[in-house]
Amino acid sequence: MLHRNSSSPKVYHNVIELLVAEEVQEQLKKVPHNLQPYIEPIEVATYALNRLPALYASSEEGQKRQLKYARQQLQEQITLAVRQGIMAVQRDPIRNSTPLSWIGDDRLEAAQRALEALRLVLNRPDLSWETLVPIVRKALYKAARKQKH
Repeated sequence: MLHRNSSSPKVYHNVIELLVAEEVQEQLKKVPHNLQPYIEPIEVATYALNRLPALYASSEEGQKRQLKYARQQLQEQITLAVRQGIMAVQRDPIRNSTPLSWIGDDRLEAAQRALEALRLVLNRPDLSWETLVPIVRKALYKAARKQKH
């Protein structure tokens, strides 16, 4: 069900990411300690994720269904993809890579602050992501009409 009046942004998750992260942790426990410093878990996960189907969910119920399906139908593929990822990352221990930084949280916080500022400026506590465009359009239209008169 869509909640049009909710002010919180909607999210979706690829449940395969969760299962791959779990599998990476499990398999890395079995890697000899002298090799572990040469294996970046995020690189193993990325390798595996690029070889697996995506399974997105946008609700708790959908996430439970997708997790159940993935555990029943895709666990062998996940295990194999992670194992191959560990081997691929081990092959080139002197490879240099610059990790991406996660800026999603910063952007989300900035977007939320901007929405809150617009609520105050427009005096519209009901402003949400779903109502943003029509409310701003109406406010701009009113402002343009005031300038003409």
